[in-house]
Amino acid sequence: MHKGAKIAIGVVAAAVVGAAGLGAYNLVDAVAGDGSTGAHGEPAPLRTGPPTADEIKKTAHDFLAAWESGDTAKAAGLTDNAGAATTALSGYREAAHVEKVSLKPGTPQGAKVPFSVSAEVSYGSQRSTWTYDSSLDVVRGRSTGQALVDWQPAVVHPQLGRGETLRTTAGAPPQVDALDRNGAKLDAKDYPSLASVLPQLRKRFGEKAGGAPGVEVQAVPEAAPGGAADAAAPKTLHVVSKGKPAQLKTTLDAGVQRAAEAAVNLRDDASVVALKASTGEILAVANSKKTEFNTALMGQTAPGSTMKIITSAMLLEAGKASPGKPLPCPKYATYGMRFHNVEESENPGATFAQDFAASCNTAFISLAGQVGDGALAAEARDVFGLGLEWKTGVATFDGSVPAESGAGKAAAMIGQGKVQMSALNVASMSATVRAGSFHQPYVVDPSLDDRQLARAPRALPGGVAEQLRGMMRLTAASGTGARAMSGLGPDTGAKTGSAEVDGQPQPNGWFTAYRGDVAAAAVVPRGGHGGDSAGPIVASVLRAS
Repeated sequence: MHKGAKIAIGVVAAAVVGAAGLGAYNLVDAVAGDGSTGAHGEPAPLRTGPPTADEIKKTAHDFLAAWESGDTAKAAGLTDNAGAATTALSGYREAAHVEKVSLKPGTPQGAKVPFSVSAEVSYGSQRSTWTYDSSLDVVRGRSTGQALVDWQPAVVHPQLGRGETLRTTAGAPPQVDALDRNGAKLDAKDYPSLASVLPQLRKRFGEKAGGAPGVEVQAVPEAAPGGAADAAAPKTLHVVSKGKPAQLKTTLDAGVQRAAEAAVNLRDDASVVALKASTGEILAVANSKKTEFNTALMGQTAPGSTMKIITSAMLLEAGKASPGKPLPCPKYATYGMRFHNVEESENPGATFAQDFAASCNTAFISLAGQVGDGALAAEARDVFGLGLEWKTGVATFDGSVPAESGAGKAAAMIGQGKVQMSALNVASMSATVRAGSFHQPYVVDPSLDDRQLARAPRALPGGVAEQLRGMMRLTAASGTGARAMSGLGPDTGAKTGSAEVDGQPQPNGWFTAYRGDVAAAAVVPRGGHGGDSAGPIVASVLRAS
């Protein structure tokens, strides 16, 4: 009996100890669920399994609240990829230019929580409210056991994919409706030669003419390894502003431009430019080859005998020649090398004006030793403005007449050697003679962007200008330009040119002339005699002016 009672007491004691142990375990488990350790200092077991409804709701709420308040670090810390989330959420504010955002969670659908977004985008003076719907998923963190937002780029916006970031940026330059001097719209479909000019005008003057580029929020591919951009194009997610087209008035004349287009199209390769002599306003630019390279404005070729306009100005100013003074035109002349005339023609009894009208090379070469090596280059720059920095409003070549000696100087006097010109440059030469001074060509009025036009240091002396006009008038009336200029009236002047090119069977044909206040020049590569090839093009343009 005594022994049995002892056993019974032991069983009761064990039961009491067991009950106390169970209570202690439940208490520790509850604490461990909050992140503490067990009763003996051991790590509490991590929570596993899907997040509970309360965890989903609380995690979504805390994440969206942190994002909305701008606490990027806190919001990113509530995701399972804090680094990627930090980058994306920071970019949302900085690169996407979101100044303020309002995020409203919806009713959870399992682990997915939809939410609405209202973002205030501010880019320069442009502002817009961007609204859209997105969603997030709450998952159990593998290493922490905590409920976390499953980070994906689509959390920020549902159309944002992997490897993409948000960016708010101004789009293409504003559309520019280019107008001619009378307000008529200029379209490359109607005037194909302007296809390379209009985009330059849009880029340079779109905003100054009153236009504004569109502003968009885009999904942009991140740079690929090695710095190469991803092949995918940006996606527009939101339009902040559509932009505003501009109306840009140019100096071009639709009627003259139409005539120029028709004239060059009669040749496989030809270029022409027309401008107003008294102001430099460009009236027309046309090329038969419709490429991005605008040969009429950017071409760099020897101008042939049209250069004799500048050479004559130099000789007249220096007193080395005068229109009525005899200056024989032999078949050949030597200055460093032997020079000849076209078809080896000659006129022993010619005057200087007749040499000019007949385009006698040897007469000009015979005077090479009487002028300084830098005299021609100085005349071209200081009187005719060639080689100065022209700011026409579009890309142009502004002429090159380097100082030379020996045979190079002689060749330059007749537009060969290293002298380089475009049709624009040669048209400006005629315009300078007609006006008496250089007026830098331009296609957009400089007042629009306050650019400074090039100014030649000095004008042609009045007497020299009149003598040059008389010599050009003689060329148009009875010289090498007579056939092309027939019927254009008395207030005209012209000069032909044939520029030889090594390895080319036919020279490049040049022609420049003025009629009233309009000057023009054309070049026909491999065209032969300038009066026959380029002359009719210039005449057609002058008739339309």
